[in-house]
Amino acid sequence: MAFRRVRALNLRTVELAPPVALSFPAGSEDLPGLLELLPVPAAVLEITEGRYVFAASNGPFRVAGLGTDAQDSPVIQLLGPRIGQFLASDQLHEEIAWQFGSEVDSRHFRVVLARRESIERRCLVTLLDQTSELRTEQSLRREMATDSLTGLPNRAGFSDALESRIGTGDAAGFGVLVIDLDRFSRVNACMGALVGDELLISVARRIKGALRGRDILARIGGDEFGVLMTLEEGADDAVQVAKRVHAALTNPFRLSSFEIRIDCSIGIALGADVEGDVEDLVRNAQLAVRRAKESGRTEFYHTRAFDLAREQFAIETELRRAIENGRMSLAFQPICDLGTGRITSFEALARWTNEDGVAISPNAFIPVAEESGLIVPLGRWAMEEAARTLAEWDARAGGNCGVKIAVNLSAIQLQRDQIGAMVKAALDRHHMPGSRFTLELTESAIVSDPDRIAQTMSALKDLGTTLAMDDFGTGYSNLAYLQKLPIDVLKIDRSFVTGMLADRDKIAIIRAILSLAQALGMQTTAEGIETPELAQTLAALGCTYGQGYHYSRPVPGDAAFALIGALNA
Repeated sequence: MAFRRVRALNLRTVELAPPVALSFPAGSEDLPGLLELLPVPAAVLEITEGRYVFAASNGPFRVAGLGTDAQDSPVIQLLGPRIGQFLASDQLHEEIAWQFGSEVDSRHFRVVLARRESIERRCLVTLLDQTSELRTEQSLRREMATDSLTGLPNRAGFSDALESRIGTGDAAGFGVLVIDLDRFSRVNACMGALVGDELLISVARRIKGALRGRDILARIGGDEFGVLMTLEEGADDAVQVAKRVHAALTNPFRLSSFEIRIDCSIGIALGADVEGDVEDLVRNAQLAVRRAKESGRTEFYHTRAFDLAREQFAIETELRRAIENGRMSLAFQPICDLGTGRITSFEALARWTNEDGVAISPNAFIPVAEESGLIVPLGRWAMEEAARTLAEWDARAGGNCGVKIAVNLSAIQLQRDQIGAMVKAALDRHHMPGSRFTLELTESAIVSDPDRIAQTMSALKDLGTTLAMDDFGTGYSNLAYLQKLPIDVLKIDRSFVTGMLADRDKIAIIRAILSLAQALGMQTTAEGIETPELAQTLAALGCTYGQGYHYSRPVPGDAAFALIGALNA
């Protein structure tokens, strides 16, 4: 038989080998039609005299893995009925995806069926081999869903696994455990990224060894791992897995001649707590991790924790807007000389009324400001407003009004801001001397970074300001700091003052604080004085100053200026 030429789909002309023909009865379900292969496997089907005729050239079939004999070809065995349905229908064009072979070595084709309206018993069947493209795509997907360092699924891969599990509808049968390594950043900072990477790989291996075979471990963040757990015994399964993870990290890691001990915080969220959103489940477990860091134990996600986090986020958003738009204000509480009752200074306290006219408690917004970093602009504003207010009082009094203003400095503010330069700038803008201000630092702020704080305090002393240690006795300070740092005033926390008249232990603690301050040449201020008896007792014990509701609640600037005249008359 002579060679024939046909026009290929890619518009090239090729020569085909002599076809091999095979005929079937017209009623056969194996394959209706006639095949003529192009450079990509293709076919033409035709009914002739009540019989289906199949013709194929061997070469392309062999390359495509479709067999060398027509009767052995998967095209006949698998696509025959589908092609027959197409011929029997009124359709002129149809595309289907076709896969055959084992899972390990399967092949993928796009099958296009086409025919002309005028031809009833003929169609063109085009088989486009997409195996290579699909394998490349699958390889890229696996790479995109895999953490390159540990070989575990990454956040995207973990989300895919969660979506598959959520799709089963068995929400109560699984949970997510998030593991956050404690103080891992210090390893990177002190020993370098290579040691940090080596540690992450070792940690991943240990955690993997602590899990059950059906659990899926993923690295979902820099030092954060996620576990998708099957819960056969409910929440108890998650608790047991968390215990095994903690136990696996108990022994130190030996890396690059270093012995490193590392612990983790674990949060758990159950599938029953979400309604189909993968990110909600992971976020719930991460919220539980935050609580675990505070409590020191494994924590489950609770709805109230999420509500609280959402409230804090709303407060942060509104607070940021309030600071930027100048909607904050200062209230002033007098600090009096316990011997004379005269006002010597005022403590400036931040107050905030939101856009709805609701006063937000400092106990609610100050912790949010510290956590979010808003305490830095808030502290700058407070210092600026205190200097402006004192300058205004002096102007109204026709000279020095005779009082100081105390401004609080938070630990976060001391770490992140240039306090000395900030205070000096505020004083210069309002032409105020540093001697008119007391800056109150908490005990925790002082002990967090004593070397840095010492430099800051020295800069503040150079400006002439008075330095006070707030809430003394409630923290864990080293008493040696009191001797080394230039502290002028110790403020006795209200927890020791309230109820002291009926509690000998509190009186003994206050006596000890007063004796320590006297030995170091410091003055003292007692907080929380609410009765004349407390004021008199503290004065008798040797306390210098006091503040509390006995003298006045915190009041706005105009009312505070009026108090100067009323109490100091």
